[in-house]
Amino acid sequence: MAQADQSLKFSPKLVSQWLIYVCYRCMETVLAMLPLVLVWYIGRCLGLIAWFVAGKYRRLVVNNLRIAFGRERDEEWFQKTARQHFASLLANMLSGFKLTSMSAENILKRVTLEGMEHMQTALDSGKPVLGLVVHQSCWEILGQIPSLCSFGRKPATVYQPLTNPFMNAHILKGRERLGYAIFSRRDGFLGPVRHLREGGSLGVLVDQHTGDLGVWCPLFDRIGSTTPIASMIALRIKAMMVTLAVYDDGPARWRVVYGAVNPHPAKYTFDSLTAEMNRYVEGMIRRQPESWFWVHNRWKTPNPKFLLRNYKRGVAFPQGYDQSRLQPFELLVRSPNWLGDACMAMPSVRAMKSGRPDVKITIFGPEKLRELWEGQPEVSRYIGKEDKEGLMSVAKKIKATGVRYDVAILLTNSARSAFELRLAGIREMVGFKGTFRSKLLRYRVAEPLGQNSQPIHHVRRYLRIASATGAGRSEALIKNPKEGGLTGMQPSLQRIGICAGAEYGPAKRWPLERYAEVIRSVSASHPDIEWVFVGAPKEAPMGEQLSSLVGDVRHLNLVGKTKLSELMTELKTFRLLVSNDTGTMHLASALKVPTISLFGSTEPTLTGPLGPIHTVIRHRVSCSPCFKRECPFGHYDCLTKITPNEVREAVLTKLTELTAGETPLLD
Repeated sequence: MAQADQSLKFSPKLVSQWLIYVCYRCMETVLAMLPLVLVWYIGRCLGLIAWFVAGKYRRLVVNNLRIAFGRERDEEWFQKTARQHFASLLANMLSGFKLTSMSAENILKRVTLEGMEHMQTALDSGKPVLGLVVHQSCWEILGQIPSLCSFGRKPATVYQPLTNPFMNAHILKGRERLGYAIFSRRDGFLGPVRHLREGGSLGVLVDQHTGDLGVWCPLFDRIGSTTPIASMIALRIKAMMVTLAVYDDGPARWRVVYGAVNPHPAKYTFDSLTAEMNRYVEGMIRRQPESWFWVHNRWKTPNPKFLLRNYKRGVAFPQGYDQSRLQPFELLVRSPNWLGDACMAMPSVRAMKSGRPDVKITIFGPEKLRELWEGQPEVSRYIGKEDKEGLMSVAKKIKATGVRYDVAILLTNSARSAFELRLAGIREMVGFKGTFRSKLLRYRVAEPLGQNSQPIHHVRRYLRIASATGAGRSEALIKNPKEGGLTGMQPSLQRIGICAGAEYGPAKRWPLERYAEVIRSVSASHPDIEWVFVGAPKEAPMGEQLSSLVGDVRHLNLVGKTKLSELMTELKTFRLLVSNDTGTMHLASALKVPTISLFGSTEPTLTGPLGPIHTVIRHRVSCSPCFKRECPFGHYDCLTKITPNEVREAVLTKLTELTAGETPLLD
């Protein structure tokens, strides 16, 4: 006791908790002197005041109602029901405090019982009886009148300990004085199981969000964490289950309703039984929506693993549940700005899609990447932004979708991308720390490092974000684009693509004369090859120049003449692509088109194509990789050391391997 007193003296937190406890006891004393009906009306008035002044909680309640009843009700109903909820909540809360000073006989005068036959059937079975309780109306009645839960058996309840030790001790003392056996959630369920086997009865609150410890299953077709304690106990001892709900039944009057739970536990696993219980919880709430406890974040987004795949218990559904009814978990992904980076990000997006069954992915990125992303089956919608578009304009575009995004994942590093999403009203954002945006992110993913703390390949870097948010790892490829294209492929020809440009700058461009030399020398021994030049619209003059350099060699110049979707279709017809470090190279790699990639100022271990079907040619010099757009020294040694003969031999070797089937087609 002396030690406790010393803690009180030196701990400001304990002192404040003790003061809260004293205020609570004073309130109990005052309420004990007032008539119950007056207390109930005072509570309703306070609830209506709270509706007006507690904006944060009002928004939470309305949002929860939208989630639960958005497909059935309108905005007027949400606002009206939320207002009624605040009135009911405060009236029942104050009434619950008042009930602690009343006799059981006087409380029962205010209570009507309904559905007693269901409880009687459970009692007559001789099996343990497990009551499924929800936070409805004045649920404190069940705590003050043990007979409503036990009917001659020893009553018990599972509770979540309060953080205030004085309040916690006071409530436990009151429950034990009434004859309850009390079991803490923290102690597991062996105690409650033993109690039931010894002939007792048990009530468990089954409608709370239980975070990482719960089973993820639908409630009102929205996936949320649900406690598995009741289902674990029911399966362990084959208990009879009964629903217990309290409803408002007039001023300071209540109705206790018992209901049968039909599923036979033996036919279920604990996770599927937990999901089945949510069907009964939903039914109890629907009977009187305004009196359920909406002032808690029942469908809280877990932090950080909101994609759920890595959870031990995973996602469960009731038997026969139609998953198409699920309300979507709206995920906005900020795409990288460059085509190559976007291609390297696609495995990460695919992993995100596999993370949970209700996820719906919206990609936000440059307008020029629309066709790329819209062609992916994992993507439900695309929001494009123009170059140099203002922050507010971008935010309005995102808002214009009318979607309430649950989380945004940023695959970019800029502060601007985070500001755009924040201005659009998205507060839940995840990404790498980036530049000057750390405080805008709800969860900052640590930069992944390879051996010797070196940066890792961009594909795996993006996958790190997906993995950190709970998705499974996936390096799957881009799905095949729609059939068709600008040209028809002649079966007698072998098509080899050439991408001689690079939007980033000259430091990535191998000289056009050398590309022309390779094309002429390879064609001398392989006249059946059709060379196809591809590139961005701004590179059209380069395409014309290369066409002029190769002369009458069989070729087709498509530089600047294809849309992105058409480029994807063309790439599918290539036996091989010879390219600088470009977005087209990454697009070909993702489509499983073998590539020969020429690297100069950049680093292939970070951005090179992955897999044995690809060949990278680079000559490291003392200043590489510099990642500059133009060579500071003007002579581009990192590129000019690559000779036409090297590239020619690489092309011929790759063609031989492909013809002989020696190059594996899968990574």
